[in-house]
Amino acid sequence: MAGYKFVLEAVMAAIIATLLTGFYNSTPSQLVGAMWYGLPFTWIRYLVVGPQHNPWAVDYFGLVADLFVWTVIASVVISVAIKYRKKK
Repeated sequence: MAGYKFVLEAVMAAIIATLLTGFYNSTPSQLVGAMWYGLPFTWIRYLVVGPQHNPWAVDYFGLVADLFVWTVIASVVISVAIKYRKKK
């Protein structure tokens, strides 16, 4: 049962981290006409030029890649915290 709890905690932390990085502007300085959001991968794009045509777009591949990266990071952090807690 503890394994399920560990996975659930890691996935929930990854979802929260991914959603929070949706506020991080990661637009390259040379790009004009759009704004990119997400970290480490861009998964939200806002078109500044031509906003009359649904300016918001979600890149699902970037979203899944972000979730995977943050799940790995959260798993490492949680496992280190568990090992540190057991030593005390």
